[in-house]
Amino acid sequence: MRFDRVVVPCLLLVLAGCVTTHTNTGALGKPLPQETKAEQATDAARIHTELGQHYLATGDLQTALTKVQMALQFDPNYAPAHTVIAYIDARIGKADEAEKHYRKAVALEPTKGAWNNNLGQFLCSRGNYAEGETYFRKAVADPFYATPSEALTNAGVCQLMAGDKTKAEADFRDAIARNPQNGEALFQLANLLYQGKDGFRARAFLQRFDALGKPTAASLKLGHDIESSMGNPEGARNYGKRLRSQFPDSEQARALESTGNP
Repeated sequence: MRFDRVVVPCLLLVLAGCVTTHTNTGALGKPLPQETKAEQATDAARIHTELGQHYLATGDLQTALTKVQMALQFDPNYAPAHTVIAYIDARIGKADEAEKHYRKAVALEPTKGAWNNNLGQFLCSRGNYAEGETYFRKAVADPFYATPSEALTNAGVCQLMAGDKTKAEADFRDAIARNPQNGEALFQLANLLYQGKDGFRARAFLQRFDALGKPTAASLKLGHDIESSMGNPEGARNYGKRLRSQFPDSEQARALESTGNP
């Protein structure tokens, strides 16, 4: 599953020490409106959240957590800060705290697709499949959400975890219809069809995944298994060679070696 991240387009500029100059008058010589204290607090929260994301990207969870906590001190209702601190809390094993912050972000911006997707994914990871499903649907319903295909893919994975393969297939197909280059959905659907003994359609979707040029050990192993199941030893060997060449230390490559498959 994939979490939505808070986009930080100006982070590098902020860290590089860029300076924005402000004048007291506009182009017509009229005074510009001054920021309110609330706006200043939100700006401070945004900057600290961006810094927290920077440290998170470098692997410094402690500093990242400190920065985002400071962001919430400036503005307790800054939703992006809640999503980042939730992610950090989940990483360090504080699941209850993470859930609290994910829910807070959604409460602050109930229609925001990214926040609903994140909460849905988190609930699903905790086994709360039915409630998680409701948040994935809210994410997809947001007309301004840029990646509804990812929320649908997450929903499909959640349905698989819940044991509902029919709904999972429908979600993966919907995700692919919205974004034909959604690699995760293509792989998941190919694997689901293979597990359902539908090798022909599984092959078609895996070939579409392979055409994206981003193979994984799991996708190459799946390709090997699909071709083997369809009585195509040459195709299976080709996938096996690619797997051993590109991911020699992977669990999937070791599995092939242990069974003596070509």
